[in-house]
Amino acid sequence: MPQIKLYNTLTRKKEIFRPLRKDRVGLYTCGPTVYNYAHIGNLRTYIFEDVLRRTLEYSGYRVRHVMNITDVGHLTSDADEGEDKMEREAAKGERSVWNIAHFYTEAFLKDIRELNIKEAHILAPATQYIPQQIALIKKLFKKGYAYETGEAVYFDVSKFKNYTKLSGQKLAQKLIGARDEVITETDKRNPQDFALWFKRVGRFQNHIMYWNSPWGNGFPGWHIECSAISTKFLGQPFDIHTGGVDHISVHHTNEIAQSEGALDKPLARFWMHGEFLLTNDAKMAKSTGNFFTLSRITEKGIDPLAFRYLVLTAHYRTKLNFTLESFTAAQQSLERLQDFVRNIPLLRQGYAGQVKRPASLASYRTNFEKAIYDDLDMPKAIAEIWKLIKIVNRNQDQYDPKELRKLFADFDRVLGLGLAGIKKETIPARVLELAREREEYRKQKAWAEADVLREEIESLGYTVKDTSEGPQVKK
Repeated sequence: MPQIKLYNTLTRKKEIFRPLRKDRVGLYTCGPTVYNYAHIGNLRTYIFEDVLRRTLEYSGYRVRHVMNITDVGHLTSDADEGEDKMEREAAKGERSVWNIAHFYTEAFLKDIRELNIKEAHILAPATQYIPQQIALIKKLFKKGYAYETGEAVYFDVSKFKNYTKLSGQKLAQKLIGARDEVITETDKRNPQDFALWFKRVGRFQNHIMYWNSPWGNGFPGWHIECSAISTKFLGQPFDIHTGGVDHISVHHTNEIAQSEGALDKPLARFWMHGEFLLTNDAKMAKSTGNFFTLSRITEKGIDPLAFRYLVLTAHYRTKLNFTLESFTAAQQSLERLQDFVRNIPLLRQGYAGQVKRPASLASYRTNFEKAIYDDLDMPKAIAEIWKLIKIVNRNQDQYDPKELRKLFADFDRVLGLGLAGIKKETIPARVLELAREREEYRKQKAWAEADVLREEIESLGYTVKDTSEGPQVKK
């Protein structure tokens, strides 16, 4: 296996990745809360995680990918304040929480299909794993980490050593800085103690989604589902746990406390986090209304994969500012890349093996792999691809089209831009003849006649693009 370096949030440095089991990787990615459409900031994280999985598979590892679906327990605050997001959405209309969960889960799956994100091998809705969550809470009671109040069951963070080791924040500072409004119950021991189970009393007495438990009817807190689901399907410890940077200080910190408190061993060896996608230089978030959905930005006819391409142009650990201008530029770059791949068979019109030693492509593959194996450096990997395209366009007769097509298909195993499936378009002879006639008019600077032929070409369902290498015709 090649040597892969990944940045580990837990140790705050890049480390050589070695799986717990030879040739196999256990990967857990935090999934969506299905009360609304995923916004493209969420989708940026899922693209990063998809690139991680693709890179591991490209290098020869067998990956077991698990993702939860949060369909209960996530309150409007990431702490224990506010309403359940699912029930708040249900209160707006006539749909049940179960219908909402189904609808937005399907919407999420549609989005990731359009972005060519591989679906997790196991998609686990929280509501289907309540027994496992209850069992984990019971273990925490036995270990002395859990306590019960009139309203809920809480985890006592003061009893867990190194509670803030993932975020690096001192617990004393975290307690002092806690917002007063988070403390909604006087029996809560510490401001940062978090809920493992909410009882169906008080503000939640009419909660629609509830289950029996040793502590009365109620529903799980947000954090416990990931601990229960990841351990069920991947064991503990497993190799890699991922999510957005906003998960570090609360959600993932609480996961570690629960899982390690219950089983006395690490939850995951590597913790990896994707940075925010910004819009107007501010964090994209549904709570503030500052967000775009995938359908909103593609309704103008732009390919969803242009957003994937845009995401790949920035390292996953750096912020990316989204603008419609940057999206349009990404669309143009993607089209250029697609056109190159589409026209690879035409690069050497007379190629029939007559060049005994075609120019080697090995260095480009090597440089691409160096980039992806260095903490998923996709900007550098893409730069290497454009370097190759530039050189090939200048020296078309030196490269074997079959080898080029194979190389780009291999690149796309990581890129996920659909390049491997691109086929050369068969342009009707009449359209090609019109394009040739139009080019002759352009050479003669007979612009009016050239425009007439352009309109005729478009009426036949094709466009013609003028480039330094001649006109390009496509549907």
